[in-house]
Amino acid sequence: MERALRLWAPVAAYMAAIFYVSSLSQPVVPPGGDKPWHLLAYLALGALTLRAVAGGLGAWISWRAAAVATGIAVGYAVTDELHQMFVPGRSAQFSDLLADAMGVVVGASLCWVWGFVAGHRPEATASRDDELI
Repeated sequence: MERALRLWAPVAAYMAAIFYVSSLSQPVVPPGGDKPWHLLAYLALGALTLRAVAGGLGAWISWRAAAVATGIAVGYAVTDELHQMFVPGRSAQFSDLLADAMGVVVGASLCWVWGFVAGHRPEATASRDDELI
């Protein structure tokens, strides 16, 4: 239970932070538009979610874990855009959702590539991956 909390609490806290910013009627948008910020914010969410699903980043990350984490994070992006429809001064935009999804994929991909860079082997952790999903 404690391990699950260590893995999933950062995901929940980060999602709460995204929800808070999405609740602002007029958030500060830096020059250059908001799409790069969507991508960066969801890159971090993708990485955090994959870390939680995979049981940490010190192990091989399977395609299955990456797909599950990507589904969770992109699913949250969908709910975030829907939430913005009910915030005065905000709207749901498909282009924002695309930027969010791109960020999730980049974040999850970076974590997945880390397994190669760090020299982790799939056979050592394959059974653990199936237990976590």
